[in-house]
This record gives sequence, structure tokens and C-alpha cells, in this order.
Amino acid sequence: MTRTIVESKSRTAIIGFDQPFCVIGERINPTGRKILAAQLEAGDFSTVEKDALEQVASGATMLDVNAGVVYNSNPNPNETEPPLMRQMIELVQGLVDVPLCIDSSVPGALEAGLEVCQGRPLLNSVTGEEERLERVLRLVKKYNVPVVAISNDDTGISMDPEVRFAVAKKIVERAADFGIPAHDIVVDPLMMPIGALSTAGLQVFTLVRRLREELGVNTTCGASNVSFGLPNRHGINAAFLPMAIASGMTSAIMNPVRPQEMDAIRAANLLMDNDPNGAAWIRANKPPLAEGEAEAGARGRREGRRRRG
Repeated sequence: MTRTIVESKSRTAIIGFDQPFCVIGERINPTGRKILAAQLEAGDFSTVEKDALEQVASGATMLDVNAGVVYNSNPNPNETEPPLMRQMIELVQGLVDVPLCIDSSVPGALEAGLEVCQGRPLLNSVTGEEERLERVLRLVKKYNVPVVAISNDDTGISMDPEVRFAVAKKIVERAADFGIPAHDIVVDPLMMPIGALSTAGLQVFTLVRRLREELGVNTTCGASNVSFGLPNRHGINAAFLPMAIASGMTSAIMNPVRPQEMDAIRAANLLMDNDPNGAAWIRANKPPLAEGEAEAGARGRREGRRRRG
């Protein structure tokens, strides 16, 4: 059974076919967030701190950390991103104890994050582009970490799912040449917006099944991509996630602060028999106690302690 092990200093997360769906919190990312980008450029990390704590409290299994800020004073990401990534990783792991996903298109920033990250983080990401493939796989091997493999190459993102599968297979095979096992590769088959490509959902569901059955790898995606440009995006996302889980997807980079989507994931875990005795579902849906009301069974436990005393 394929299992991808990701660790912080004190906690282990397992991405696997027989595991609860892994929620990778996406919020610590300045892409498309002008206020956050401006704050980071000014050295203000207050939103990063808030997002880290809020996502973990909402149920994130892991946190994605992206430092892709374009500095007005120095727009070269190869110079600005590595030190910022290092600073953000140190800050976030000092606040929360969940494992981290180091997210960058700049190999130097990936390594900067790896140098300071405690435990065994997930690296995001490698592609089928030849230059990046070689450089990132060397980092994966050097630091013995798992990596997200995105199904695009030097020709760009193909609309043909057969091509995207072939790119994923190429990455898995090249990783094996480096001695990197398939269970340390988490493939992102690329979720296209359903508003632009009506078959995007069907394509991904089919790809996820093939990736699981033929390559034996775990899978992930940027879940919010599916609803881009459409109204009631959270309704679409909440429908997409259980369908992806039923197809075999084992993780997603997403916003865990949205209750509608987290409820859908918890229900899917229960229905897929990845929530032992329904404990997580019951805990998340337990009605709040009235003021002064004791939790069921609490009085009996207190009485028992008094009698034993």
C-alpha cells in the first residue's frame, strides 16, 4: 500500500490510499494576494501568522508555504525568494507543529527551505521540464524528502490527459534513476477550470485512477482551480473533492478555512472507511454544550475518580 510520509519535528502525516484525505492548507501564498505580498515586502508577517494558526485550527493536515513575492526594489526571485522562504519556514514551524510543504518554482528557494525545515517536508514541486527535473530531483535525493510532481513539461500544459499521464510516468521513472521510490512522488495531474474545459473533472478522475493503478503513486491537486471563474465556487469545490476522493485522490492543496469544503472531506473520509468508528465526523459535528452543561460521561468519570479516592 502506497504511503508518503511527511513529518514536522513532532508530528507525522501520512498520505496514502488507506488514510484520511490529506488537506494541505494553501493560504500562506502571496500569489494573487496583493495585500499579503505588500506585507511580506515590508517585513510584516502578521497575516502569515494568522493564516498558519487559522488553517491548523480548521483541520489542515499540512501547510503549504510559498514565498513568491516580486520585490519592487529587486524583482529577481533567485535573489529575493530564498532568504524570504527561509524566514517564513522558520516562523511557521515555530507557530504550529504540522508538517510543511515547501512551495516554489525557484530551486534555490526550495533548498533554502529544506535547510531550515525540521522533520521531513513535502517539496512542491518538480515538473517534466528537463532542466528543472534534474535539479529538483537532486534536492529530493539529497534531503530524502517526498515531492509533488506536476504533469507538465517543456511543451507546457497539455489538454490531452494521455500526454499528462506520460509526463507523470516520465517523472516517476526518472526519479527511480535517482533512487527515489514511487511512494515519495505525489503526482498533480493538473486540474483545469471546469468553466473553460467541460471535461476537466472527468479527465482528472480518470487520470487519478490510472496514476494509482498503473504507477502506484499518491495524487494531489490545486482543488480551487476546478471552480475558477464560476459563481458559488465553494459549492463546486465541495462537490469536486468527494468525487476526487472516490476516484483515488489522496490529498489536495486547498483552503481549509471553508467549512463547506471541509465537511465534504470529512463525510468522504467516513464513507470511504477512512474515519475509524466515525470519530472525526462525530467530533466535528458534536453540538456545542450549553452554558454550565457537562460533556456526556464527564460526571460519571469524576464520580468514579472520587469513589476510587
